[in-house]
Amino acid sequence: MGRLDGKVAVVVGAAGDGNMGQVIARRFAAEGARIMVAGRHEAPLAALATELDGRYALCDVTRKADLEALAAATRAAYGHVDIAVNCTGWGLLAKLLETTEQQLDQVTALQFKGTFFFLQAFVGAMAADRGGSVILMSSASVYAVLHHHAAYIGTKAGADALMRCFANEFGAKGVRVNSIAPGLTATPMTAREVAMPGLEAAFVKEYPLGRVGTTTDVADAALWLAGDECFMTGQVLQVNGGLTLRRNPTPREIHAAIQSASAAGSAEHTR
Repeated sequence: MGRLDGKVAVVVGAAGDGNMGQVIARRFAAEGARIMVAGRHEAPLAALATELDGRYALCDVTRKADLEALAAATRAAYGHVDIAVNCTGWGLLAKLLETTEQQLDQVTALQFKGTFFFLQAFVGAMAADRGGSVILMSSASVYAVLHHHAAYIGTKAGADALMRCFANEFGAKGVRVNSIAPGLTATPMTAREVAMPGLEAAFVKEYPLGRVGTTTDVADAALWLAGDECFMTGQVLQVNGGLTLRRNPTPREIHAAIQSASAAGSAEHTR
């Protein structure tokens, strides 16, 4: 018997190969949930839905109408929604004085307005029915600042504030709303950076548990938040190996680690 037997779960942001959304959707399906996956790219969503014996829908979270349609489509297909996870995000890296208005508009539309619309659609659907669990993706960088990440951090922090507001108002309707804050995690969004020699090592030394996170770590946390045994709402679950007890490395430290790894690699290659 699965931990999510009888539950219906929507996972938005599941179109990237091996991303958090896909890993969470697979984990939920393995635990018995019926799955609706959503995002902006049809082919990978259709393939994932077929794999999980679920459904899929196209959805742009910056459009409120898309999210309302997604909630309605899920209820039409399965009768109700018990779990909704928003895994969308854009890991914008830009220096403070060089961040453009266009970048700010894009990241705000996705990570603040999109989060507000997502909460309106799915908290509203659950409050009108039998309650449920809504899960957002925050970031450890909100709590352990990372250089050149201000627009990302600011909008994620704003989303955390929205999460608390919705959790406070709709707890009486049986709706739990929480966030997960991973640290550096190997995903399609971070693949280029994580692959740089030396970069991961610069981060690992700041993690008390001795390694950076994985998508499986995040899926494990999401599974607990989704289940009936979770008696928590309005909280940010720090699934980052203790990083927020310390700090993220500085640009100088990251650069030095990359340079050292590159030099070591060159020396090994010439032997």
